[in-house]
Amino acid sequence: MADGHQFNNITLGGRGGTNTGQMKIYSEGILWRRQGGGKLIEVDKSDIMGVTWMKVPRTNQLGVQIKDGLFYKFTGFRDQDVASLTTFFQNTFGIIVEEKQLSVTGRNWGEVDLNGNMLAFMVGSKQAFEVSLADVAQTQLQGKNDVILEFHVDDTTGANEKDSLMEMSFHIPNSNTQFIGDENHPPAQVFRDQIMSRADVGAGGEDAVVTFEGIAILTPRGRYSVELHLSFLRLQGQANDFKIQYSSVVRLFLLPKSNQPHTFVIISLDPPIRKGQTLYPHIVMQFETDLVVQSELSMGEDLYNTKYKDKLDMSYKGLIHEVFTTILRGLSGAKVTKPGKFRSCQDGYAVKSSLKAEDGILYPLEKSFFFLPKPPTLILHEEIDYVEFERHAAGGSNMHYFDLLVRLKSETEHLFRNIQRNEYHNLYGFISSKGLKIMNLGDAQAPGGMAKVLETDDDDAVDPHLERIKNEAGGGDESDEEDEDFVLDKDDGGSPTDDSGGEDSDGSQSGSDDEKEKPAKKEPKKDLSSKASTSKRKPKEAEEDGKKKKQKKKKDPNAPKRALSGFMFFSQMERENLKKTNPGISFTDVGRVLGEKWKKMSAEEKEPYEAKARADKIRYKDEISGYNKTPQPTNVDSGNESDSS
Repeated sequence: MADGHQFNNITLGGRGGTNTGQMKIYSEGILWRRQGGGKLIEVDKSDIMGVTWMKVPRTNQLGVQIKDGLFYKFTGFRDQDVASLTTFFQNTFGIIVEEKQLSVTGRNWGEVDLNGNMLAFMVGSKQAFEVSLADVAQTQLQGKNDVILEFHVDDTTGANEKDSLMEMSFHIPNSNTQFIGDENHPPAQVFRDQIMSRADVGAGGEDAVVTFEGIAILTPRGRYSVELHLSFLRLQGQANDFKIQYSSVVRLFLLPKSNQPHTFVIISLDPPIRKGQTLYPHIVMQFETDLVVQSELSMGEDLYNTKYKDKLDMSYKGLIHEVFTTILRGLSGAKVTKPGKFRSCQDGYAVKSSLKAEDGILYPLEKSFFFLPKPPTLILHEEIDYVEFERHAAGGSNMHYFDLLVRLKSETEHLFRNIQRNEYHNLYGFISSKGLKIMNLGDAQAPGGMAKVLETDDDDAVDPHLERIKNEAGGGDESDEEDEDFVLDKDDGGSPTDDSGGEDSDGSQSGSDDEKEKPAKKEPKKDLSSKASTSKRKPKEAEEDGKKKKQKKKKDPNAPKRALSGFMFFSQMERENLKKTNPGISFTDVGRVLGEKWKKMSAEEKEPYEAKARADKIRYKDEISGYNKTPQPTNVDSGNESDSS
C-alpha cells in the first residue's frame, strides 16, 4: 500500500492470552484491531520509543515500546516483512530497529536486564523471556538471596487462556556483580529495591486512589464497592471480588437513561471477566443522575506531578457518574463514548426495545449500537452487513410496534423487537445518515410498504376488521362492506343489501336493483354508526325471509357483482378450513376468528389478498361502466329507483 503496510492474522500477546487481528503500520503510527471487533490499539508515531525484531518459532515478533512504559508484542510476520518494515520504520519514523535473539537452550541462569518497566532475562546475549513490571503486584524478599515477584490477580486473564502467570522467583547470590550490595544490604535486596522503584508495588500501589461505595452493577448483578487503583480497578461485593487491570479496559460509555433518574456507565473489557462459566465483556454500572459527590485522590504529590498532573485533579466535586468516569479515564487512559446526534421522539438518546426475552433500551451511537442493560450488546457500524425494518408479527396492541433486524458480516443476527412505531422516522433517518445498508429500502419507500404502514395509522387507531366482528355488523363503511359480503358469500347468490363504503359513488351510478335499499340504510350510518350497526342486525334476524325475497325478486341478474375487499378474499380461502378444524363453530365465531387472524397478519402476508382486491375493484369499475351504458330490461324497475336515489 502507498501509505504503509497492512497485515492480517497478526497476534497480540499478553497475560490475558493471545488475540488475532489486523495490523496497519502507516505514516501516522500503528493501528491494531482485534478480529471480530473488540480491542483496538492505536500508537501515535510520536509515542514510539523503540522497535525490536525477534525470530520466534515459525514466524517473527515485532516489539513496540511506547512512552508510558507499555510494551506491545505483535507476532505473525513473514521473513520478507522484516526487511520492508525495517526500512519503513527508519525512513518514516526515524527509528533504527533493534534485532533481538531468542534463547532456546532452556537454561535458567543468566542476567536481568531492566529497561523502563520491562524485565528481560538474558542467557548470554540472547533473551529467554520478558515480563512487564506493570503487572507486578508485590515483591517479597525470602531469606537473603531469593526475590519473589507476585503478579496482579486479573480476572480477565483466564478468559482466553487456562493458565496465567502469577508468581516468579529469582535467586541472586552474594557473588552477583550486577547488583552489588554489602552485608546489611545484600544483592537480592538491591534487586528488589530496583523492582519496587519501577513497578506499582508497596503501600502506594496497594491503597486505592479513590473508592466509590455501594455502586449498583447490573452485569454482573450486585452492589459493589469500586476501588480505583493506579494500575487496576477492584469490584468488591458480598459474594464476588473482581480485579481488573487497566490494560484490559477497551472503552468507557456514559449513557443517560431517558425519562429516568439514572445514568449507565459501561466498562468494556477485552478479554472479559469470568464468573463461573459466564463471560462478561461489559460491566454495566447504574448511577443516580442527580447525586453530587466530592472525592479526594489518595496519591503522593511527587507521583501526581510526574505522571498524572495533565490527566487528573487532586479533588473533584460534581455528579457522581461524571466524577467516576473522569477519574477512571485519567487512570486507565481509555476513551469515553457519549450519546451522539440521535434523538428519539421524546427527545431521548435511546428507544425502548427488547432483545431475545429481555426488555431494555437501544442506543444508536455515532459508531455503534448499544443495547442495555441485559444482555449488554455492542454492535459496531463497521461490523454490520445490513439492517431491515420489519412489521411486528404479533397481534393486538402490537400493531403499533415494529422490529429492527441487524445482520452482521459474520452472519450473526440481532432482532430488536417492540420498538414504538413513532420512532421509525428517527431511526430510519439516523441509519440512512450513517450509510448503513437498509435491506428493505425499496419496500419502505413504496406506497404500501413499511413506511406507509408505520406513518398512516395513529397510535390509537382501531383495526376495522376486529371492530366489525365485535359489533357483529360493523361500525363504519368498510366494516359494513365486509360484513354484508360475508352474507353474500354464505348464500352463494349475494345479498341485495350489499354495501361498500369505499365504492358508494360507483354503486350509486349503476341504478341497479341491488342498490334500491342503499339510500335508506346509508343515512343513519352517517349520523349514528354504532346504532346503525345494531339496527341493521335486527332486519337480518326479524325480517330476513320477507325482505330478502322481496329484494331478490327485483335484482337484475345481469348487474355486475360488487368488488370484494382483501379481507373477503382471505375469508373465502380460510372459512372452510376453519369449519373443518372447529366442527360446530357458530357463524359469528367464524367471523370473529377470521377477523382476529387477519389483524395479526403482516402487510407482506396480506399483500396477495389486497392485490386480488385491487384487481377486483378495477374489474367492477369496468363492468359497471358498461352496464350503465346498456339499456336495462323492462322487467326491472330500476329507473324509478335511480331517480329516487
